Amino acid sequence: MFTGIVEELGEITAVEDQNEASRFTVRGPVVTEGAKHGDSIAVNGVCLTVVEHGGGTFTADVMAETLKRSSLGALRPGSRVNLERPMALGGRLGGHLVQGHVDGTGTVLERIPAEHWEIVKVSLPAELSRYVVEKGSITVDGISLTVVDAAADHFTVSLIPTTLALTTLGIKQPGDPVNLEVDVIAKYVERMMTPGLPGGTLGDPR
Repeated sequence: MFTGIVEELGEITAVEDQNEASRFTVRGPVVTEGAKHGDSIAVNGVCLTVVEHGGGTFTADVMAETLKRSSLGALRPGSRVNLERPMALGGRLGGHLVQGHVDGTGTVLERIPAEHWEIVKVSLPAELSRYVVEKGSITVDGISLTVVDAAADHFTVSLIPTTLALTTLGIKQPGDPVNLEVDVIAKYVERMMTPGLPGGTLGDPR
């Protein structure tokens, strides 16, 4: 479980094609400190498992399902990525509960700069729009953000200078893809409130 508070802006140093999978090598001296084989690290919001590590880098295998569901397939050597280690039990929940399980991808549509912040508009897949609400939480490339405005096909977020300086959203341009993870609590509530679905018990006359 993650919090969506990015610890480090890392870099992809190598991508090895393995047919319907890829092996990434990622530079991230902060997140690899004390890392062990099998540990989890979120890369642009995708929970990946450490296979090898050393010298401030780690490698992780990315399967076909992950490449299809996320924007990781577009990464190349030199790409910058947001990195976060899992939250320690008893630690502060600075963002919101993030699983590292990407629900889909969006596209940066527009950047609107202001004096002390920047508004970013992101496209929203139709199947995810019902989970996104004004002033709710959403994870964009692994960053816990508050939704400013929510529409059927897009949403906006307001970024402070720290977020712009320390995450990929400071460099993403219109047309660039981003990973999206909606609030998992909304998905569980929807399932429990839907009669007829497995696990949907509320409203079931039994």
